[in-house]
Amino acid sequence: MELTISHWLYALVTVVVILTMVFRRGVVLPTLIGTFLVAWIYTGNLVTGFTSVFHANLTAAKELFSIFLIITFMVALLHSLKDLGADQQMIAPVQKIMTNGHIAYLVLIVVTFIISLFFWPTPAVPLICALLVPAAVRAGLPVMGAAMVVALAGQGMALSSDYIMQVAPSLSASSSGLDSSVIADKALVLSLVAGAFAIGLAYLMIRRQIRKPNDPLNKEALKKLPGQEETSKPYQFENEKWRKLFAVLVPLAMLAIMIFMIITKATGGREGGFEGDDGAALIGGVAVLLLALASLAFGKVQALDRISEHITNGFVFAFKAMGPVIPIAGFFFLGSGDFAGEIMSLGDAATPAFLFELVEAGQAAIPESAFLTAFGILIIGIITGLDGSGFSGLPLTGALSSALATGSVEPTTLAALGQLGSIWTGGGALVAWSSLVAVAGFCGVSVMELARKNFLPVIGGLVLATLFALWIW
Repeated sequence: MELTISHWLYALVTVVVILTMVFRRGVVLPTLIGTFLVAWIYTGNLVTGFTSVFHANLTAAKELFSIFLIITFMVALLHSLKDLGADQQMIAPVQKIMTNGHIAYLVLIVVTFIISLFFWPTPAVPLICALLVPAAVRAGLPVMGAAMVVALAGQGMALSSDYIMQVAPSLSASSSGLDSSVIADKALVLSLVAGAFAIGLAYLMIRRQIRKPNDPLNKEALKKLPGQEETSKPYQFENEKWRKLFAVLVPLAMLAIMIFMIITKATGGREGGFEGDDGAALIGGVAVLLLALASLAFGKVQALDRISEHITNGFVFAFKAMGPVIPIAGFFFLGSGDFAGEIMSLGDAATPAFLFELVEAGQAAIPESAFLTAFGILIIGIITGLDGSGFSGLPLTGALSSALATGSVEPTTLAALGQLGSIWTGGGALVAWSSLVAVAGFCGVSVMELARKNFLPVIGGLVLATLFALWIW
């Protein structure tokens, strides 16, 4: 295949994007400029270069908007539960189980993982750290151990699979044409493997520091947690019946969704499972209905304003979290033959696939090794995660997975590995400039120290997950 100047320019911009991530800088600017230059050089039309920048972002926005909606509705629901005080009511029974530091560690794993699957770790961190971490510290768990398990179970294990909301699998599949539900299935298995190793190793690291529940040092450690002076702050809503109702209704609704999705997948309903876009639509629709009911608890008049505030806050959070992904995804959509024609307004003309054609042209120089390919994608995922986002590099790892797949390793497996590498690194489990800052802040520990202690568990878990993927798939 004959490569053109625009192919080499696309390759150059891709390298610049990766290097920019390595140096922990934003990659929006190089992707925007890269989109303009590649489109201009390929078509030879300056005007098309300008319009392609807009079309690339518009295409990415249309493809990813369902992701923004599900984030919006879930965050809005969480805010409505905070209004009612139902979030604290949901957690209260769990606090009673923490009889010692070892059990507290296990409880934090399970609760953090489950809540993070449904609400994402970042909105869930304040809830978990404010209500469960103090109870765990009181039971004898060291604060650093609590911070490690919240980061590893939520920001790492739950977010890297993202099995319920399926934002990450959708991004991994967005620029590659792969099946997001298959990526989600494999990412879930691999995230559990990586998470089991990471959390297990973290436990061994802090096991000797776990104290007895009646140790006076527990009270001293508890005083160092931020926000403890506000634990007696009254609820914003005083109707106990509504609070108890939603403290039970929301967990039951989410559990019912999970069971329904598992049953439809196991029985082959709806062409093999109610997941992917359908699953996101289901959980989003239920969240909207619960949000509406929760808002009505304040009265019909106040509900009109309150639900608007919650949805607005949800959109603000979604765009803050995912906004930079749009121009980045737009550039990598330009490298896909499925979108390049639409972006550059080529009409019936032949559509280029810059990224795939570059890989195809260089396949002779790429070793035919599943081992090297799998670890190569993992490393690229880790590098893309260095920007502190965890999500911005998923269109790249997904596209490369489809292009680099060999007969011995499937592209969905590679995409799942790239997803794990990117999110475990930048999603808030490893690098100090990610949302790991939130975990450290709510637990009152040094973010640099937390990142340092997470390093061996995270890297070891990712290596083990990659070896496991090569063995089983």
